[in-house]
Amino acid sequence: MSQQTMTLEQTGIDLLARHLGTKGMRRIFQQLETGWGDYTIERHQWLGNKDVKTLAEEIIAKRMSEL
Repeated sequence: MSQQTMTLEQTGIDLLARHLGTKGMRRIFQQLETGWGDYTIERHQWLGNKDVKTLAEEIIAKRMSEL
């Protein structure tokens, strides 16, 4: 990492800390954090080959059972 990039990064961190506080800065970093895994593969594992209509029916049935 170049010195200019390091300076820019530190300036950004300083500004976030000053304007958002430690907790706000941490929340921003959590939102920007790159995830892991492959959502598409995982989605197919837990959804299977269900179509939108089937998923909607399951959601409605689940909501009705919780009333």
